[in-house]
This record gives sequence, C-alpha cells and structure tokens, in this order.
Amino acid sequence: MMNTFFDQLRASLAAKSPLYIRVKVITKSPKTEIAEQMEDGTYKIRVHAAPVKGAANEELCRFLRKALGASEVTIVSGGRDKVKLLRVSG
Repeated sequence: MMNTFFDQLRASLAAKSPLYIRVKVITKSPKTEIAEQMEDGTYKIRVHAAPVKGAANEELCRFLRKALGASEVTIVSGGRDKVKLLRVSG
C-alpha cells in the first residue's frame, strides 16, 4: 500500500516540480511511514520522533526526501502544527 502512495507522488513530482502536498503528522509512532491518504488528499504520515526541537519535522522531511528521491523537502506552513504544507523539489 505504501508503494502506491510513493508511486503516485513520484509520478506527480516528475510531471511537475515543485510539488506541494499537505500532510498530517502523527508523532511518537513505532516507525516512520505513510499511513494513508485521507479523503481530502492529505497524506497521514507517522514519524517515530517526538515533536521536540524540530526533531519530528526533520525526520518527516528526511523520510520524504529519501522515499521520493527528492532533492529538497521544505515546510511551507504549519511548522508547529500537525497539518503541514510541504514543498517537494525534484
């Protein structure tokens, strides 16, 4: 199931860079993974790190960079919120 999400995101990124995606982050999870795509298109992502001193945000960006083969993932808005808007560049 997770590969389907990554395949969709990779295809979107290949067609249009930068790509903007909305994510809902669940922190302090057993492992870092994409959990699901919600009805409104938001990706629910679990991260292992706690939301302390930006650790969860760093882990989120690192995880998506590696999974998507992206050169850059930055938080556009929602840096201190559960729901964030991310900018993903090829």
